[in-house]
Amino acid sequence: MSQKHSSHVRPDPVDPLDRHRFPVDEWRLVEKSYSGEDLGTTETLFAVGNGYLGMRGSPEEGRDTHSHGTFVNGFHETFRIKHAEQAYGLAEVGQTIVNAPDTALMKVYVDDEPILLSVADLESYERSLDFADGQLRRELMWRTPSGKRVQMTSTRTVSLAERHLAVMTMDITVLDADAPVVVSTQILNRQDGQDEYHVRSAAMGEGFDPRKGSQFDRRVLEPQYHYAEKGRLMLGYRCAESRMTIAVGAHHVVDTTNDYTERYFADQDAAKIVYRIDARAGRTIRIVKYAAYHTSRGVPVRELTDRVRRTLDRAVGHGLMNVLNDHRSALRRYWEDSDVVVEGQPELQQAIRWNLYQLAQASWRAEGQGIAAKGVTAQGYGGHYFWDTEIYVLPFLTYTNPRLARNALRFRHLMLDAARKRAAQVAQRGALFPWRTINGEEASAYYAAGTAQYHIDADVAYAVSRYVNATGDVAFLLNQGAEILVETARMWADLGFWRSNGDRSFHIDSVTGPDEYTTVVNDNLFTNVMARFNLRRAAESIRAMQEFWPEDFQRLCARLRLSLDEVEEWEACAEGMIIPFDEAMGIHPQDLHFLEREVWDLEHTPSGNFPLLLHYHPLVIYRFQVIKQADVVLAMFLQGDQFTLEQKRANFEYYDPITTGDSTLSAVVQSIIAAEVGHRELALRYFYAGTFVDLADRHRNTSDGVHVASAGGVWSALVFGFGGLRDSDGELTFDPRLPDSWTRLTFRFRLGGARVRAELTRDAYRFSIEEGGNASFTVRGRHVDVTADSPVTVPLEDQGPVLPSFPLHPRMVGGQREDGTRISASVPRSFDLEQFQD
Repeated sequence: MSQKHSSHVRPDPVDPLDRHRFPVDEWRLVEKSYSGEDLGTTETLFAVGNGYLGMRGSPEEGRDTHSHGTFVNGFHETFRIKHAEQAYGLAEVGQTIVNAPDTALMKVYVDDEPILLSVADLESYERSLDFADGQLRRELMWRTPSGKRVQMTSTRTVSLAERHLAVMTMDITVLDADAPVVVSTQILNRQDGQDEYHVRSAAMGEGFDPRKGSQFDRRVLEPQYHYAEKGRLMLGYRCAESRMTIAVGAHHVVDTTNDYTERYFADQDAAKIVYRIDARAGRTIRIVKYAAYHTSRGVPVRELTDRVRRTLDRAVGHGLMNVLNDHRSALRRYWEDSDVVVEGQPELQQAIRWNLYQLAQASWRAEGQGIAAKGVTAQGYGGHYFWDTEIYVLPFLTYTNPRLARNALRFRHLMLDAARKRAAQVAQRGALFPWRTINGEEASAYYAAGTAQYHIDADVAYAVSRYVNATGDVAFLLNQGAEILVETARMWADLGFWRSNGDRSFHIDSVTGPDEYTTVVNDNLFTNVMARFNLRRAAESIRAMQEFWPEDFQRLCARLRLSLDEVEEWEACAEGMIIPFDEAMGIHPQDLHFLEREVWDLEHTPSGNFPLLLHYHPLVIYRFQVIKQADVVLAMFLQGDQFTLEQKRANFEYYDPITTGDSTLSAVVQSIIAAEVGHRELALRYFYAGTFVDLADRHRNTSDGVHVASAGGVWSALVFGFGGLRDSDGELTFDPRLPDSWTRLTFRFRLGGARVRAELTRDAYRFSIEEGGNASFTVRGRHVDVTADSPVTVPLEDQGPVLPSFPLHPRMVGGQREDGTRISASVPRSFDLEQFQD
């Protein structure tokens, strides 16, 4: 499945998957043959989850695997961060998600021979992840060493209806002859370093990669409880440092006409039931395994075990079919709100739905927690929450499932006290949200590419503003949103400073923008543009509260010690904000000194040296014009009304050739702006790059978990890029860009209480109400009112401008700066360090 990847090569807009192994199915990801060469990738691709609980797609039998994993959102361990050289205010306590006890393990023996997929004689094999019913299913025919054929079917479902519940089934039928069958179904503590064969995981010792999660050299889960009796298993633990607690239980129901016996066992790290069955030919053995997970920041394990028992009792009483039907009902509602259809493109349609399904698995039941960069599919990035949620995931949730967006924003509000404390640590007023975190405290040890990304405050404020505009949720604004806007605006007003040189201007120094290959700079364009928005929106919201909700305004002012003088200061800072622009080159510099650097010649960089962060010291990278994440391009998308179309084109054509593609966050945004300015083919190329990030393992780290932000960006590229939707101060506009090879694009979006169906063809845009009241917006300057009884069709003359292609090599190389110097391009030398070793 994985491909050799050169970050800077623009991908072809073609289906990259091996369709013999992974056939096209618009509603399923199907694997027709087993392979041990990409286990980490497929374990991620076939993971199941609900936003609270996630289980990797490892086989039921245990081995062979890349890395087993069961994860509960927010369940983490803490540790002291060891800095080589300590400095005041550096992050002190790290956090990483814990690998929760594994309930998926069901080992099978026939004639005392185990089935191991890596060596099994398989007459048939199919594994599928069904997007419509939310189930992982595997069917195989195994010929045992003695020649007996065994039909095995297993399913795995993490319920969207019951937050704490997963259910697994295993059907075993010996076809040719009677045989003794043994099934050992277990709960196993994998976090503390051993698998079911007491072998340390090979995946635990891989080389340096900051995208991976932290590993521990000590015990993490302290045993508190174990139990095994009458079809039920339970284990309970407390984390050694964070003191978080977890209880895990499994209940089994056996359905067979074969005779069988059962034995129970439990100790501090394992609990199991062993079923010994005298299997008769043709008589199926069915085992249904209900699993429940409950966690807490302080509730004793004993109380959690009671919760687990109640969850299991309710599920068993409800019955398998009812549990699955409730789950499917929730998923059906999700697709009614969220599905996007590209007509006549089945390969692409499958990939789109896989990405959209990952967003459900990352967010649906994340209540009370954030949405992690990897969702609940792996330990990549330590299970941390980043700006990914607000900028890449929340637009999708806001316009399709606003309840989920509200949950994510409320979680940020719960972090506000910790953010105030963090701001004080770095000598600022207001609040500074952590760059990466689980519990609200900053966990980024490398401040230059972490804490210095102050723009996260504006990202959160932007998400709050967009949510309120799209939903009209005034209650959220008054109770939580306004407080976030106030405290983030305070931070910006305090962080920046005034400079006079004829005219007074407001500047922000020593920050890092989204591009982590250019750190701690002055007047980063993205930061300044977004901070200006934050300041303006905070002032507008407070003045609106004063006018329309005076009692809430008075309470907020009293609680936050806010005065209108401070609001006037925000307005002045926004008005005076410097937005860098280079008249000679006709572009917005990424930061004040960006254009003074030489250009990294990406075109001649060896393909094996990507991503650059794994092959060059940061100081080497920082000296060049080279971009990891689209920075100015992202600013032009989020604040599009602040740039002219000519500026967007010039900026895009300058920055695109020096953007490495090392970040999965870039391609989707590049696609959106390429589509807007008229680079149609390039927009489609970048869309394919984003859509197949994980499915084709383009960045060679899908094994570390789903790139949830990229999945959210796929929706944005479809709706904002090709659909042309924009939201400026709550006013929705459409200016579509349907790719030349597409005939029809259909999607849904919510506006206020209405769910609108949008259908784009080459010659028209059609809108109809599927649910709720009316909706109003504009399409290429034409005002549109859509009601339940009156769909609207807007004729289209074209799909926007069409521009000629431009070269990969930066167009400004050889050009002259204002000071008379010329811009050159080069590739830093890389040395074979082995020559320096004894």
